[in-house]
Amino acid sequence: MVHYGHSNQLRQAKAMGDYLIAGVHTDAEISKHKGPPVFTQEERYKMVRAIKWVDEIVEGAPYVTTLETLDKHNCDFCVHGDDITLTVDGKDTYEEVKRAGRYRECRRTQGVSTTDLVGRMLLMTKAHHSNIVSWNKDVLCGPKGHSPWTGVSQFLQTSQKIIQFASGKEPQPGDTIIYVAGAFDLFHIGHVDFLEMVYKQAERPYVIVGLHFDQEVNRYKGKNYPIMNIHERTLSVLACRYVSEVVIGAPYAVGKDLLDHFKVDLVCHGKTEVFPDKDESDPYAEPKRRGIFRAIDSGNNLTTDDIVQRIIENRLQFEARNQKKEAKEMAVIECRILLLSLGEAVC
Repeated sequence: MVHYGHSNQLRQAKAMGDYLIAGVHTDAEISKHKGPPVFTQEERYKMVRAIKWVDEIVEGAPYVTTLETLDKHNCDFCVHGDDITLTVDGKDTYEEVKRAGRYRECRRTQGVSTTDLVGRMLLMTKAHHSNIVSWNKDVLCGPKGHSPWTGVSQFLQTSQKIIQFASGKEPQPGDTIIYVAGAFDLFHIGHVDFLEMVYKQAERPYVIVGLHFDQEVNRYKGKNYPIMNIHERTLSVLACRYVSEVVIGAPYAVGKDLLDHFKVDLVCHGKTEVFPDKDESDPYAEPKRRGIFRAIDSGNNLTTDDIVQRIIENRLQFEARNQKKEAKEMAVIECRILLLSLGEAVC
């Protein structure tokens, strides 16, 4: 998957240099070394391009990063998180560049991983995004261990995280202020295509995304949505290069107060169903009355339901993926502990 943890890694990597190139693996490479991908390679190429700290991407990047790869793209060094990444044979994919001193590390974002998100979709419990949920580790990680990298930990939002992701730019005279609202759950290529199309509606767009609280999303979407909580969805949307600002916990109805406060020039909505408000009224009645409502067809019909369905249809493969990845990481941890113990014994 592509999630805000990846975006945070790319943000940190960009801060270490001047120009950031992100290498994205093919489906075949991911399937070989990690298990089935959730998004296709074409979807991932476009999603990574849409992350605002990325200057360029390399399609079909090799899973093992070599000095040849860095030199080919004129890179001084490469960056990865402080978790481990292993080949199908259990080897460190950055071994060569580490030996050459052309490797740097950034901090992994606690509380999220592809394994974690896949687990949420497999379980789909009513309280999967609450702070008191008890996870089934046999489903997520396998019964024999708990890796600090793929194991589940609670995501804790702070004001600093939001500041790091936010653009910090206010609308300027001449900007067209565009407002869109929704859940933007499991931020995916359907959202990216929609926001890109919204961005193209004006010469100087300033796009504000209103995110609904978890309870509101659950009211109109039902089932066990949202998969991601409001804090996670905030970072996911802020990382997109087409977004200027986010309203956290926006009202469901786009009313007079909101439009006047942000001086909104245009309100957009995609081709997905517009659910009525609690009183059965149209949440876009006011912008329609003002003549500033516009329906946008991005040409992409992918929804969060479709992403969940991909996981459900391949449940056994994804359960096996999670357990296999956990086992490999636990083996590395046990090896490190053994080496430390031997070192202490020698001393």
